[in-house]
Amino acid sequence: MRTTQRRRPELASFLRSRRARVTPADVGMPPGLRRRTPGLRREEVAQLSGVGVTWYTWLEQGRPINASAQVLDAVARTLRLDPPEREHLYRLAQVPFAPDPEGLTRSTGPEVQGIIDALDPLPAVVYNSRYDILATNPGYRDLFMIPEIVDIGVANALWTLFTVSDEACPLMFRERELPVMVATLRSSYGRHVGEPAWEGFISALAAASPYFAELWASGEVVQPGPRVKTFRHKAVGELRMTSQSLSIDGMPECRIVVYTPEDSETREKSRLLRETGSSSTDL
Repeated sequence: MRTTQRRRPELASFLRSRRARVTPADVGMPPGLRRRTPGLRREEVAQLSGVGVTWYTWLEQGRPINASAQVLDAVARTLRLDPPEREHLYRLAQVPFAPDPEGLTRSTGPEVQGIIDALDPLPAVVYNSRYDILATNPGYRDLFMIPEIVDIGVANALWTLFTVSDEACPLMFRERELPVMVATLRSSYGRHVGEPAWEGFISALAAASPYFAELWASGEVVQPGPRVKTFRHKAVGELRMTSQSLSIDGMPECRIVVYTPEDSETREKSRLLRETGSSSTDL
């Protein structure tokens, strides 16, 4: 109850501040005479959002009224809220937040690429929550980018690991590691249920890999976390690496995954791999 009472004045203040920054010209309305209110009036927001003036007034006053996702979306469009502001509105109104369809990040900027390049020789990659590969550094490409994987032509770690042959797969103990990755995928899927891109990806991978279909049907859910994984490389043999995920500000549902040697033997093998490996192949 205390949390709800605190959110209501925050919601009222947030809506007033967003309304004040949108001018009539921004929404194609004439400025009118004797306009004392900065930005739009409450009745104008209500009209443009397709809701009642009294209802919107009560919402902006922080009164205990129910708001649907459809109505909040309409208000968000009128007030020209960007994605973080839209999510903030949902949280304050205590309505489950759903990201925009197809809103998953699919690329990185030069700053993030520069960070993972600076981590080399440690292998590093940027994934979104669907395990799409958004950026890699030379260490990662030396470890993963063998010809058969590149030939798959799908820049997604899950797709690669479920469709590449056992002999070519760089990740050992797939029967232990792949269930964890699928369970991690499902933990993200809850935010994207019904989105065509997600549903299409899952359906296509289930058709391409019966093993993925079996694991997906199990319904297991876990959160991303550090793990010790064993890789094999024809040049140096087995490598035991600890994976650690780091979130990225401004890139929702994306993370940098860095692989560090688990022991001195792997550290030496990693050094030899970087000296002899070819990182010219990009994905």
